[in-house]
Amino acid sequence: MKIAVGLSGGVDSAVAALLLQREGHEVSGVLMTLWPGAEGPAPVRSACYGPDEAADIRAAAEVAARLGIPFRTVDCAADYEGQVLRYFREAYAAGTTPNPCVRCNERVKFGILPAAARAAGLVFDRFATGHYARLGLDAATGRRVLMRAADPAKDQSYFLYRLSQAQLAEALFPLGGLTKARVRALAREAGLPVHDRRESQDFYAGDIGDLVGPGPGDGEIVDRDGRILGRHRGVGYYTVGQRKGLGISSPVPLYVLAIDAAANRLVVGPESETLRRAAAVRDCVWGPFESPAAPFRVRAKVRSGGRPVPALVAPLDGGRCRVDFDEPVAAVAPGQSAVFYDGETVAGGGVIESAA
Repeated sequence: MKIAVGLSGGVDSAVAALLLQREGHEVSGVLMTLWPGAEGPAPVRSACYGPDEAADIRAAAEVAARLGIPFRTVDCAADYEGQVLRYFREAYAAGTTPNPCVRCNERVKFGILPAAARAAGLVFDRFATGHYARLGLDAATGRRVLMRAADPAKDQSYFLYRLSQAQLAEALFPLGGLTKARVRALAREAGLPVHDRRESQDFYAGDIGDLVGPGPGDGEIVDRDGRILGRHRGVGYYTVGQRKGLGISSPVPLYVLAIDAAANRLVVGPESETLRRAAAVRDCVWGPFESPAAPFRVRAKVRSGGRPVPALVAPLDGGRCRVDFDEPVAAVAPGQSAVFYDGETVAGGGVIESAA
């Protein structure tokens, strides 16, 4: 097949291209450019979006040259601004916690990028990335499904759960059955120049204030009874469940319980008060079925690094559902995604609206 690989300048996408080439496919590399400003120094934290994008382009070009495959860049900066950064700002302004990686995968990386590459003249049958996930087919419904990676420590299915049937039909994830250590070893053995390059640690390399803007500025940190305990530096710097960085002296550790954006307040309390037994979820998407006909059992994750918890998902009208956890779950943050697993299969998920 003719396969376009979304190169990023990192080791994972490089090895994805290597493996596909070894299988005999006609491989080409494409990198989406996102940074609209001038090139800057390499930040302390490596990220997908930052002023050192030119270094990523050079690294991806070196990989393509080593493999002997065509390589091109596609300018997605305006689309990234409209689809991801604007959403990011609006979420924080509303007092919720956005998940830009989920949004980017659905709208940009597996949507706008392959479409723009084709519009630019690149011909390909499938689109591959270096994500750690697997693909399958539901025997009962015939629908394509997303599945966990073989290595649970690197599984990225949480960030891909919103991919549509059309996107899954075109996608390839060559690294789904590998560990990170094996991927680096393959890159080293093949002489790929990125075999020891550090991996992305976040979606943005700089200070979050650069993206969300000044906002209303600092405000009060209060407990549930409204007693003022301190001041925060802007609600955009915090998320539900956060403990570090509050700057409050207390006999017990305090956590963010809620973000009141309208009042520019953080509500904090002890860890026990962060626990929730249920969540309302909106904008749901489903994997093995168009929509569930009745409540069903899953293991639910409310954070990318969270532990899957047994739960009951009850579908509601309007693309919503209610999730009842079998045990209390900490830091159920509005704006984050709740992703549901049936064994190794992603059964669905949506955006957390509220928790109780």
